[in-house]
Amino acid sequence: MEISIIIVSFRVKHFLEQTIRSAQEALQGRKGEIWVVDNHSADDTMPFVKPKFPNVRFVENDHNVGFAKANNQAIRQARGTFTIILNPDTIITPECINQCVHWMETHPQCGAIGAHMIDGNGHFLPESKRAFPTPWVSFCKIFGLSALFPSSPTFAKYHLRYLDEWQPHPIDILAGAFMFCRTDLLQSLGGFDEDFFMYGEDIDLSYRIVKQGYQNWYLPVNMLHYKGESTKKDSMRYVKVFYEAMLIFYRKHFPRFRTVVYPFIKLGVLFRQALAVMRRMGSRIIGKKQSGLKGHWVVLSEQPDVVADCANITQFDTEIPASEPANVLIDDASFSYQQIVDTIASHQRKNVFFHIFASHSQIVITPKMNG
Repeated sequence: MEISIIIVSFRVKHFLEQTIRSAQEALQGRKGEIWVVDNHSADDTMPFVKPKFPNVRFVENDHNVGFAKANNQAIRQARGTFTIILNPDTIITPECINQCVHWMETHPQCGAIGAHMIDGNGHFLPESKRAFPTPWVSFCKIFGLSALFPSSPTFAKYHLRYLDEWQPHPIDILAGAFMFCRTDLLQSLGGFDEDFFMYGEDIDLSYRIVKQGYQNWYLPVNMLHYKGESTKKDSMRYVKVFYEAMLIFYRKHFPRFRTVVYPFIKLGVLFRQALAVMRRMGSRIIGKKQSGLKGHWVVLSEQPDVVADCANITQFDTEIPASEPANVLIDDASFSYQQIVDTIASHQRKNVFFHIFASHSQIVITPKMNG
């Protein structure tokens, strides 16, 4: 067994189906296995997805045990030489797996790899490469200095924005949305620390990989991550959970900074929660920003009329315009997931919005949908 892919799912059935199909395509020609651990979605996720994939190994929890523990349930049983931790709202490609395998085989000190993640509209996600959240790095992140000085090696270490996104780099932290790991190393470390329920467990695991004498690497190979679009990053709950995870990390790895760091982080939580409240009030006053367009559509398919009819699109073009705004609908029956990711990456700009027609379920998957 060469590759084990582990996906933890919670109430994202349409994204999950697409992720599994992309994983199956990415594994073609390789001996691999796919695990899906459902954290008690308590909806029709499992009845919807499970019958479609008889060769996928499903674990159904009777309650939400959290991201770390759910992953560990499959990590302990993974048989592949390499294990991929994958979010259920991603699209992975054969090129991504091929490059990661080659890098691992030619860099024996590489313990884990992260990729060039793009969102559903092709924009680079800066969390693809990060530094360890030392007290100074955390201070710059919490109080916005990293955003004010994005090109500064002094202030912008959190997302390492000053490193060329199109070159491979040894980095500190990998995103939990995609972690390509050596299975023996992952298992010897016990997988994720289950003290983390959600957020922070990827930071902790990355840190422990480096402490074992291995390197984490960032490779500039594209994969798509809808970035948990259903998670409201400006919500007070998100801010609270995220920074509480940072406190767990500090208690574990930097106990000597307790008296200095804890007050700053707690102050930062209040600061970010205040910003979240102001943003929410502002959006109510101004009105929600519209994502996508209602009018101009482009349908990319071998049967554009059929796809447009299924999607209730009455007027459309069949080529992406050079500069005009457009909604682009890509048919996954006509294009491989590799081609879909390449198309989104190569045509990304502010006024183009991408959607995927999931032919097996006859629905349109769009970055802002829920599940």
